[in-house]
Amino acid sequence: MSPPSPTDLRFPPPHRPISRFSEALRRQGFGWRAAERGDIDFMRRLYETLRADEMALIAWPEGTREAFLDSQFALQHHHFTTHFEHAEFLVLEHGGTAIGRLYLLRDAPRWSIIDIGLLPAWQGRGLGGALLRQLQQDAQDADARGLSLHVRLDNPRAHALYLRLGFRSESVDGMHRLMHWDAPLASAQLNTA
Repeated sequence: MSPPSPTDLRFPPPHRPISRFSEALRRQGFGWRAAERGDIDFMRRLYETLRADEMALIAWPEGTREAFLDSQFALQHHHFTTHFEHAEFLVLEHGGTAIGRLYLLRDAPRWSIIDIGLLPAWQGRGLGGALLRQLQQDAQDADARGLSLHVRLDNPRAHALYLRLGFRSESVDGMHRLMHWDAPLASAQLNTA
């Protein structure tokens, strides 16, 4: 399959209300909004930063590297927007400037975090953990079974974060580990003795 042209890349129209955003983060200038066609260039730059360590290991000429990243981004974007058409495609902002993305599918029984990524300058500041805790609370409030996500095997920082937040490893598929978090059951919290 050849990658779609960058001019053909789009986001599906939002189908659902956008996920809540933590009041504490909102007071610090953070927010998110539905992704739009004009966000494609930012998403492509974000994709490149998320693959920077991997690309640093390959001695390709600049043009070859850029063409590869363009095609890989286009294929990934097409896959996400085609296979997860009903997902929320969100742009994370700080002070009105795009700094990351969250793609979330709220299908039963477990919501799927399709992708979450932050620009390097915003990583390691606790923002990812705060976003994930908000999603855990939202899933629990909506009576979803929990959350699931895939993490690359070569991403130990993200894996450690997910473990700290109560995610458990389920399986390994290629270069990714499937993990899930189970929402506490309301009935399990009741003392019926």
